[in-house]
Amino acid sequence: MKKRNFDKFDKRKSDISSVKEAIDSLLDTYRLKGRFDEARLVDSWTKLMGNTIANRTGKIFVKDQVLFVEILSAPLKHQLNHSKMEIMKILEKEFGHKVINEILFY
Repeated sequence: MKKRNFDKFDKRKSDISSVKEAIDSLLDTYRLKGRFDEARLVDSWTKLMGNTIANRTGKIFVKDQVLFVEILSAPLKHQLNHSKMEIMKILEKEFGHKVINEILFY
């Protein structure tokens, strides 16, 4: 019985990638990954911090790897200032790497 050569099919499998891998590759190629992660961070603030904090949050934006968050409640602002490191850990766990270097509550 003649053996078939399936080597050419094995090579094609290495070219196949998931949509996530393709998007990550595209973002890396165009050096947009940092900006994309910053936009995702702002968008996911409510999910990560919960409705209680999100309802007392005004503007949120990232500039030069610093997250600026407007807090509408003075006691909450005080409490969040003391919890910056914990919030940074939550963000790092969500994204799998460090997206921002600092958080400023104003």
